[in-house]
Amino acid sequence: MPALEAVRAFYIDGLGWEAALLVPDDVLMIRVHGTPEQMPIDNYYVVSEEGIVDLGPAYGVVPVMGRTVEEATEAIRFSLRRLIPYIDVSVQLARSEAAEQISGDYPVQIDGTVNLGRYGIVNVAGKTVAETRELLLKHLDQYFESLQLGVDVIGYNSEGYYVIVAELNSAERIRRFRVTGNETVLDAISNLDGLSQVSSKTMWVARAVPGGVHGEQILPVDWDAIARGGVSTANYQLMPGDRLFIVDDNLMAANSFIGRVTTPLARLLSIGSLGADSIRGMQVTGRNYNRLRRY
Repeated sequence: MPALEAVRAFYIDGLGWEAALLVPDDVLMIRVHGTPEQMPIDNYYVVSEEGIVDLGPAYGVVPVMGRTVEEATEAIRFSLRRLIPYIDVSVQLARSEAAEQISGDYPVQIDGTVNLGRYGIVNVAGKTVAETRELLLKHLDQYFESLQLGVDVIGYNSEGYYVIVAELNSAERIRRFRVTGNETVLDAISNLDGLSQVSSKTMWVARAVPGGVHGEQILPVDWDAIARGGVSTANYQLMPGDRLFIVDDNLMAANSFIGRVTTPLARLLSIGSLGADSIRGMQVTGRNYNRLRRY
């Protein structure tokens, strides 16, 4: 069974888009200069189910469905010039039915795809929010122009990421932190109150391979670039289920390990030395006591 993707659902905001091809229920603002004063064309017109706009009894109907706004403008101008030779036509998209239809919540399917209905299917598996937005923009460019698109995550399948600190004695300290959608490697280290004395700068992010493929992605972390250089590209955004591994510094960890081993021995040797000194003292005291008894 394919693994579930980290992101469960996106909210796609298409308000403000201008549809490349007009569809029924789109609303056009049509202004025509040069018409008789008693029969003006200066109003909002709805594209009917048949794909036409009705300019009134005096001017008739004009097919516009499947055309761009520019093409619709030219079609209206051509139709009216048969009646009025000298006119100026202006057409604007006042409301896009397509934009309203595409705005909403979109679940990420188990295979990592998002179904946009009449506008097709887009695979967003393993993508960040920014990458998803660019992918959707590129895909929808064939249907829309002047795209203004907002994409937000509204749900995750998993709500946490993990920080694992590997130690020299093969022990691993694991801490889990909640994901809200904006956490980075720097945030994770901050949640640990910084790197410990024995922690090295060797670290990486392990991430499940998208699409249900067995394995994982390994993203090396350049700590110096993040902490001292301020390189944002090295400061990976953490996704739900990510594991940030931090490896102990070998020298410091070795010293710590040696200290843990030798300290108990030193204590035993100290106790042994103290016992020997005590026995030796008792022997000396005993000899002195026996010498005094002879007198």
